[in-house]
Order: sequence, then C-alpha cells, then structure tokens
Amino acid sequence: MMKGSMSTELGIITISPEVIAKYAGSVAVECFGIVGMAAVNMKDGLVRLLKRESLTHGIHVDISDDNILVLDFHVIVAYGVNILSVSDNLMNNVKYKVEEFTGMTVDKINIFVEGVRVID
Repeated sequence: MMKGSMSTELGIITISPEVIAKYAGSVAVECFGIVGMAAVNMKDGLVRLLKRESLTHGIHVDISDDNILVLDFHVIVAYGVNILSVSDNLMNNVKYKVEEFTGMTVDKINIFVEGVRVID
C-alpha cells in the first residue's frame, strides 16, 4: 500500500493510508443518513455494521505517486433517506475535510451502499 509523502524544507512528511481511512471514516459517520461503515463477507455475501473502532475496514484508500487520493466507502444508510442526497453530502464533507487534514487532493470518492437500517 502506497504511503503519501510530501517534502518540506524541514523534512519529509509521510501519511499512512490507514490514518486517512480512520479520519475519513470518522467524518463519514457524522454525515446525516449514514448509519455506519459496512464490512462485506465475500464468502457468504453477508453485510455487517462495523463498530466505531473498526471503521477503516469499510474504507479503501488509494494514493497515487503524486499524492492524489481515491477513497472507496462501503456504507449502510438509514431507511427512508434519499441516497443521492446522503451520498452528495458525504462526498462533499469528506473531500473538504480530508483535503484540509492531509494537504492532498481527493480525486474520487466511490460510495458502495451495502445495506439499509432503520434507526430508532
């Protein structure tokens, strides 16, 4: 997995994809309509809601050689929400906050809706 590296006059800064995934996941679960991140079991196709401490399993971060980010989110949305609106909100929030946090450019955010849950 590629790490993001930036050179400054004082030295080199290297950011692990895991750090970016954790931050992006914490931003995502604060968005309206997102119940949480999802883990899909490829063997039996079951989807489970990830606990807050394992959010990164539902997010894949790809960093190119020139520090361009592509983020994949596997999410569970709330029942009755407009998926397009929730996705737009998620993309805008994550793009803004991750770019501000890392200093890297977010090129793409892919959202895979893996399930729907009724929230009490």
